[in-house]
Amino acid sequence: MESVATTLNIVTYNIHKGFSQFNRRMVLHELRERLHKLNSDIVFLQEVQGERMRLSRRHADYPQQPQHEFLAQEIWPHHAYGMNAVYDGGHHGNAILSRYPILRWENEDISAHGFESRGALHCELALPGRDDVKLHCLCVHLGLFKSGRGRQFNALIERINEAVPAGAPLIIAGDFNDWNNHANRQLAQELGLHEVFEASSGKLARSFPAGLPMLRLDRIYVRGLSVKHSELHAHTPWDRISDHAALSATLLLS
Repeated sequence: MESVATTLNIVTYNIHKGFSQFNRRMVLHELRERLHKLNSDIVFLQEVQGERMRLSRRHADYPQQPQHEFLAQEIWPHHAYGMNAVYDGGHHGNAILSRYPILRWENEDISAHGFESRGALHCELALPGRDDVKLHCLCVHLGLFKSGRGRQFNALIERINEAVPAGAPLIIAGDFNDWNNHANRQLAQELGLHEVFEASSGKLARSFPAGLPMLRLDRIYVRGLSVKHSELHAHTPWDRISDHAALSATLLLS
């Protein structure tokens, strides 16, 4: 008997360390409310603060737990956090929140130089009723400089070739900072990935800055999954939460 297709709702979001554009407001409570309303199965987050002691003293309603744990409450029982940038009083990185069990995870340092600490958070997920397959998810936030991003693309390609079976479904999502769209060419040619907005609408989503999106920085790349729907979340109230827009997609795994 043929297996029934599995539907996956996902979102990727650079949350700007839990502050609105230009750091005017702490927005973690509003951010959690908006993410919960999307009700996604898997959430890819960038610029997540694992610890920031000074902020907890400055804001009376600042959560006591790490940001990814606070955002995951009541919806996503499984989560992983990859610490990348460490500084006095805290650190931040990428996080994946999931309804489904995370079987294993690893955060790989893909920093290209000493000025930017970058990582690729790789999780392997079990899906309900699908003992035949494991879903691989990578959450990334690449560097601001072209030469560094080139090395980071190569590191991603090497990791996937070594750690992800050829037939396994794969999602890579995050903030690529890819001004000239080298990711599409490199990831499509070498890994067989396709970007969900390009697949569904013919062009990448404009996601930055959130108030007036012009640059196509945030992406969702998939392999072994088909795209049913994609949506850009840049309208109010999303434009009051972060300097990036959120991207969501509905994917089908046959």
